Amino acid sequence: MKIRPLGEMVLLRPVEQEQVSVGGIIIPDSAKEKPMMAIVEAVGPGGMVDGKEITMVLKEGDKVVYRRYAGTEIKLDGVDYVMTRQSEVIGVVTE
Repeated sequence: MKIRPLGEMVLLRPVEQEQVSVGGIIIPDSAKEKPMMAIVEAVGPGGMVDGKEITMVLKEGDKVVYRRYAGTEIKLDGVDYVMTRQSEVIGVVTE
């Protein structure tokens, strides 16, 4: 199953956090924070949204940082995704 974002929406696949802290302590699932890094899986077309011209700057494959409680969580074919507005993405990770 596939989903195609509309308007200024982007589909993100959150990147899992490390299971062990820097000090070597194993972090239980109940103590993990919601991930804030993701891979862009799909990007909407942009265009006129609420009377404003939106240009999409993200592209598929970008690794991004997004706001902690942004978007709507979606599960497709057993994979977790977040559908959010491009404006909720606060940075692109470069290496």
